[in-house]
Amino acid sequence: MKILHTSDWHIGRTFHTHSTLEHLAVVFDALVAVVGERGVDVVAVAGDVFDSAMPSKESYALLTRVLRRLKEAGASVVMTSGNHDSATRLGFQAEWAALAGIHVVTRPEQYLEPITISDEHGPVHFYGIPFLEPVLIRHLHPAELLKTHEQVLRFVMTQIRTDMGVRGGRSVVLSHCFAAGVAPATAASDVERDITAGGLDVVPLSVFDSCDYVALGHIHGRATLTDRVRYSGAPLHYSFSEVSKPRGAWLVELDASGLGAVDWVDLPVPRRLAVLTGELADLLENSSYADNESDWVKAILTDQVRPLDAMRALQARFAHAVALEHRPAIRVDPGDNSYAERIRAATSDPEIVAGFLSFVRNGVGPTEFESALVAELLTEQSTRAVNS
Repeated sequence: MKILHTSDWHIGRTFHTHSTLEHLAVVFDALVAVVGERGVDVVAVAGDVFDSAMPSKESYALLTRVLRRLKEAGASVVMTSGNHDSATRLGFQAEWAALAGIHVVTRPEQYLEPITISDEHGPVHFYGIPFLEPVLIRHLHPAELLKTHEQVLRFVMTQIRTDMGVRGGRSVVLSHCFAAGVAPATAASDVERDITAGGLDVVPLSVFDSCDYVALGHIHGRATLTDRVRYSGAPLHYSFSEVSKPRGAWLVELDASGLGAVDWVDLPVPRRLAVLTGELADLLENSSYADNESDWVKAILTDQVRPLDAMRALQARFAHAVALEHRPAIRVDPGDNSYAERIRAATSDPEIVAGFLSFVRNGVGPTEFESALVAELLTEQSTRAVNS
């Protein structure tokens, strides 16, 4: 059996206020092509199908289109809800969708209702675990201590393993969580919602013992925790922190004895990310940046003084520049005196103005034009005061 593991579609998400639906449609077309070309039997989507609990009609239309085309390409679909999804909305009419081979797992107790799909070697049981915040499940099992995400998933997986023992056959688990083995720096940049909020925590890999394959979601970069426990990451880049991370899905093969080959399948990047660092003039004039003119661009400006209207200037060359950061290469040490102390030491109004400009412009005082303008204004003000 061939399984395509994907997750974190985040349909409806914007990138710095720009819609990503058109780009996501391109990636979904490629996903459908992989299913047809590689003979994929099951597409497993491990949570965060939508980006919002209240998806737009355009988001629903895109989901409907990709699910229909995946089915037409020959695959069944098993998907679970993530922390961004409304389980109720995503699961609406799931009973009828299942009749067409589109299995949507959103109800808290549904993890013990595996979707069984057979191949020439027998049954494969897909255990979908929807995103289970402790408050959603603890009232169903009052005798259990279920205060953290780890406790919930450990309890759930104990029940799943018991069910596996009764059913026999091979097993695949889908879970949307932060599993141990992902570096904290990666988690901080890629996790869409802080999962430490509300008592959620890291889930040890030992929780997922005894499964043939565990398809994880929640982290937006691909990660191999063990041969059988992996994150696929998101199909699009949703943050500049993901600039160096490939986009794609895992193609997982189950043979008669369990896990066989696992291969990475690249998916297209409709618009690349680029983080460009340098002085504004260099970014605007240097021909080496020509290849980035159609990218999503984040500019880190190293000018000593923040340039005026820098974003508009950047967008004249980089139409999709969406983020700007000023990180001067030279930082002037202001010394130990406070700004108020420096002002009190000034002997004239021009010195006060010059001191203020130097303070707010990283040590750069007034230009000749600015000094002349300040002198003119001060003279005009003094004349008015005398005449009055």
